[in-house]
Amino acid sequence: MRALDLDLERWDPWTPAEIADRLRGVGARWYVLAGWALDLYLGRETREHEDLEIGVASDGFPEIRSRLTDLELVVVGAGRAWPVSDDSLATHRQTWAREPDGPWRLDVIRERWDGDEWLYRRDPRFRVPATRAIARTSEGIPFLRPELVLLFKAKVVRPKDGLDLEVVLPELGEEPRAWLVNALRVMHPGHPWIERLGSS
Repeated sequence: MRALDLDLERWDPWTPAEIADRLRGVGARWYVLAGWALDLYLGRETREHEDLEIGVASDGFPEIRSRLTDLELVVVGAGRAWPVSDDSLATHRQTWAREPDGPWRLDVIRERWDGDEWLYRRDPRFRVPATRAIARTSEGIPFLRPELVLLFKAKVVRPKDGLDLEVVLPELGEEPRAWLVNALRVMHPGHPWIERLGSS
């Protein structure tokens, strides 16, 4: 399998509203991830987003893909792009989409699910029912709950991740805050966010 020579920095992402419109009526469970998910939770855009990531269970990916047939899709992993194939899909979990020769619009990430339970990819002991893992905006756009997003961000904290925590923290309820603290203690003992979550 030979990697493709593509510019992976050239992004002009759709908004969550745009992908929600394109995926209207699909049966597959999908939801906005990462920084955009936090902004959907807050109900306002707090910073510029360089990409748009959505999550989908692996068995729901074919239906999502069927809504993107006018786009060029590639599998992305290890800093490279690969043609979509059974091998590349089995090896890497991200699929990027764009108009032919255009900028990247969307990153579709195949996530781990066990029936109606979301599984944290880095440690499947963390299992969350769909009703608690995914929320929706007043317009019906689904997004991953902030405590789950922040757990992903905690592994390698970039400046924007620290800012995301500070923006979300005042709106984070007691139960999701406690869940996140427990998860951080297991996954990242001594993480500075543990004290920050407890002191606010």
